[in-house]
Amino acid sequence: MDAASVAFLRDVLSTSGWVERTRELGLCLRATRTPGGLLVVGSPDEEPWHLTAHLDDEARLSGLVQLAPTLIRWSPPPGAPPHLSVGMERVEAAGRGETVFVVTEQKAPVPLLERVDDARRTGATIIALDGGDPELEYLAHDALSVPPKDGVFTFDAAQHLVSAAAGDTSRSRARLLDRLARLAERITGPRVPE
Repeated sequence: MDAASVAFLRDVLSTSGWVERTRELGLCLRATRTPGGLLVVGSPDEEPWHLTAHLDDEARLSGLVQLAPTLIRWSPPPGAPPHLSVGMERVEAAGRGETVFVVTEQKAPVPLLERVDDARRTGATIIALDGGDPELEYLAHDALSVPPKDGVFTFDAAQHLVSAAAGDTSRSRARLLDRLARLAERITGPRVPE
């Protein structure tokens, strides 16, 4: 999905609340402190390749190096290139300053829940984009649950909106300018028209 399609989707969903929730989740991904510390993992049957590629693009285009993701695979094949050979042991080693982003429309299997729980206990931030998994959402610091059938808002659409929101620096700058204007007004007093 290109930028124009994402903008169109945002317009279509503008009154639904989904745009704000995907924006909040995208901003949570920025809490990661280091490149490669954003660990993106799915279920054994569905690895989140597509979302990982979008996050990588967003990291590069926005200059937000903390968004550079690491795709976590359940069974990387021998001889896979380094960026495709990171296994579940990386989730086990996750710690403070890193984010485990669980992306699965299916119910998370017990081995994934156990590893996520361990990562949470060692200080990693847990974010989930799921299809309605209360156990996973219980472990997550923030989660977005996408109902299986919600018209135009699909699991795929949610992934595109979250990745675009994660790399959207224009809203961050606008919020910063608003905060600076409010601070200046507190210091100097309100601006009185002449």
